[in-house]
Amino acid sequence: MRKIIRRIEQEAGVSNLSEILAKRIEPTDLQSLLLEVYQGRVKRRNPHSIFSDYVSNSFFLPSRCDPALLLEWDRIAFSHLPHEFSAIELSPVSPMGSVSLMAPISQDWVLTTIRNMEVVADPTNILALECALRRRGLTRPRPTNATPVHLACSHRVVRAQRYQSPGALQHFRLLSLCSAGRNTQSLRFEMYAMPLHVRFYLESLRDFLGPDIPLRVNIIDLSPDSHDEEMFSAPIENLRNEFNHVDISLDKALRRETEYYRELRFKVYATPTGGHEIELVDGGGTDWTQKLLNNAKERLVISGIGSERLCEKFVPIRQSLPRRTRKSPQT
Repeated sequence: MRKIIRRIEQEAGVSNLSEILAKRIEPTDLQSLLLEVYQGRVKRRNPHSIFSDYVSNSFFLPSRCDPALLLEWDRIAFSHLPHEFSAIELSPVSPMGSVSLMAPISQDWVLTTIRNMEVVADPTNILALECALRRRGLTRPRPTNATPVHLACSHRVVRAQRYQSPGALQHFRLLSLCSAGRNTQSLRFEMYAMPLHVRFYLESLRDFLGPDIPLRVNIIDLSPDSHDEEMFSAPIENLRNEFNHVDISLDKALRRETEYYRELRFKVYATPTGGHEIELVDGGGTDWTQKLLNNAKERLVISGIGSERLCEKFVPIRQSLPRRTRKSPQT
């Protein structure tokens, strides 16, 4: 990347051009400049070049997943949404840096726009922003207010990183949950929110996939110190009693593999008939609302499931979805 930037600066005859654009020009001025640049570039294009881009670029091609199946999954999932949660519809764009400034994700993996915004790459980051806004409203009149905020959404995201699979698209649908609250005791909030998330996924997947698809849950203690075993064992035992045919295990991480999650992580797996186990759900505790609200007492638990991975890798219990028959036009 740096070699390309140096070449551009040499050809333009302006040293440190990237630094000038990034640091010395106001964002609104840079936006105006780039709008003018791209308006000129668009005028040089033609319908053939547009069609060529559409055919060759994985950003533009439509999803291969049956939209009726995605809608059915959303319908079933939202029907199992715990009463504590509110479902919301996100904007397609978010403030620039919404992902990379809260999580260890490169901005190169995000589709940044010339209007100082970015296309949503992970709904949990945007749910975290909305949770922070609502938590701020709760704590302004009473700073110790511990009332939790629970949000959910189903959203199509765009990611700019290169995928190894040649057939992978740069956009896909995710269904995500976010729970925000205040710390009252070590991991107390996480142990309250985590079972809500896990229970939701297990109920939704069982309803969507039927009773014969094996499900497994792995809960990982990421904390550097040992917690009271009872803190984990009580909520896990409750889940095991409720889902007695699901393998639910607890592991202690020997070392931190990622800075993405703090204290706690959980995953949900499913095994298709005659196939290998597939990870469907990833979630855990983060420090995002602590950063957003500048308050170390804030807590956040996030999770998400790839809707298209679910629908493409598994055949739901329903043999086929009802389809509307198209009537022939009258002559």
